[in-house]
Parts: sequence; C-alpha cells; structure tokens
Amino acid sequence: MDKKQIALDFVKKQLIGVLATTTPDNKPEAAVVEFGETDDFELVFDTSAEYRKYKNLKNNPHVAFVVGGQANISIQLEGVAMELTEAEAPKYKESYFRKNPDAKKWESRPDTRWFKINL
Repeated sequence: MDKKQIALDFVKKQLIGVLATTTPDNKPEAAVVEFGETDDFELVFDTSAEYRKYKNLKNNPHVAFVVGGQANISIQLEGVAMELTEAEAPKYKESYFRKNPDAKKWESRPDTRWFKINL
C-alpha cells in the first residue's frame, strides 16, 4: 500500500480537523471543522460566508489541514482550497454528508459556502 492510500485511510477515520488560513495581513488563524473526503483525496468542508475563515480563503486559498492527534498520530496536509460552484457541489456534498449526516441542517442556509481542498 502506498503512502497516499495509508494517509487517506487514516483521514477517513477522523471526524474533525483543524483548518489553518491566513488573514489579509498574513496572520495565522485556525478553526476546527467537520470535513469529508473523496476517494481522490480531496477534503470537503463548509463554512458561513460570515466567518473569518471564508474571508481568509477568498483572500488566500493556500491552507494547512491537520487531522488526528489521538495516540500522538496526526497528519498535516497542505493544499489549495477552492470554493465549489453550484454545479460541482452535489458530488462533494455527498462525501461530506456521508461522514457528517447531522450537518445537513446547515445546507439550506443562504450563507453556507462549500470548499474542496486539493492536496
């Protein structure tokens, strides 16, 4: 099994992660988020357009994402977060809601935005 598959298998077992972004004046910010993942190892999460992470992502899409921590095992991933278009969103939401079914309550909020992280 290759390293990417080992990492994906580990990530699939995690329910939350820490998303690190930067402010427009290059200060770091981190937020705990629920997420999903695709079989192509893209991470999927949602946020409100009112939250600081949304504003940070629109300004600078480069992110770090950490999962794990139990038993001193974690993975830090770096990538680019891209806001999903209306056409793209259903495929990615499926991955997200498979892991986070209770989060469906946020789907209909007009300020909810969806992102994928290409790793």
